[in-house]
Amino acid sequence: MILGGKNFDLNNGNSYVMGILNVTPDSFSDGGKYNNLDSALKHTEEMIKDGADIIDVGGESTRPGAEKVSAEEEIERVCPVISAIKSRFDIPVSLDTFKASTAEAGISAGADIINDIWGLKYIGESDDGNTIIQNDGLTPMAKLAAKKDCPVIIMHNRAVCEYKDYMNDLINDLRESIAIAKNAGIKEDNIILDPGIGFAKTLEDNLVCMAELDKIVKLNYPVLLGISNKSIIGKSLDLPMDQRMEATVALNVIGRQAGCSIFRVHDVKANRRALDMTDNVLNSIK
Repeated sequence: MILGGKNFDLNNGNSYVMGILNVTPDSFSDGGKYNNLDSALKHTEEMIKDGADIIDVGGESTRPGAEKVSAEEEIERVCPVISAIKSRFDIPVSLDTFKASTAEAGISAGADIINDIWGLKYIGESDDGNTIIQNDGLTPMAKLAAKKDCPVIIMHNRAVCEYKDYMNDLINDLRESIAIAKNAGIKEDNIILDPGIGFAKTLEDNLVCMAELDKIVKLNYPVLLGISNKSIIGKSLDLPMDQRMEATVALNVIGRQAGCSIFRVHDVKANRRALDMTDNVLNSIK
């Protein structure tokens, strides 16, 4: 897969690290740390030195209870940062957004990938502020990604955390998103899947998903795992936010063994080293 002009071999035993850059005041792990241009660029440089292959820029927190941000404000937050990163560093940039208007502005600013937490299903907000999703047909984000020939990360999510047959339902939800992508004209090799750990899932759901990641890998698309510092760790081990790095590394190694190839993290260096070691072991038996 070509991302930002670079070739990513996502199906041949290689791990790639996506460094998280939240330019928000309220993200759950690093809110307020990098929401000015100088600090954002300094942190980007640090992550690249530590081994990041992709930088993921986000302008709206997706933590439970976070305030919703208008597309206009989100664009004001992310576009100057994306433009500055692309002008200074030779690295692909992903934009973490579910709004098509933000994505379009971000692509114009230089974003190479769209990272969509609603899996191309978001179509708007109801009068009472609830998210409206569409499980089939064409959606604004799908049409935009097809028009721009832009790679997309399709994350699993649901408006309501209710399942009849959890893993089968999750797989079918992802298949719905894949169908939306294909119907819009998004190329097969522009699709990356994300199981959506921490989204519309209980702790038990998250643990089961980690244990059965191979079922998602078997859909035959590259899989991104985003578990960095999430509640699956906090609730399992009763750990505060700033003490979850070791468990994040452990979960990413499990994900690599299951066949995931991109790992979205806050702590780049520790995860880079752990994944490189995992790659060395797994690739030695081919």
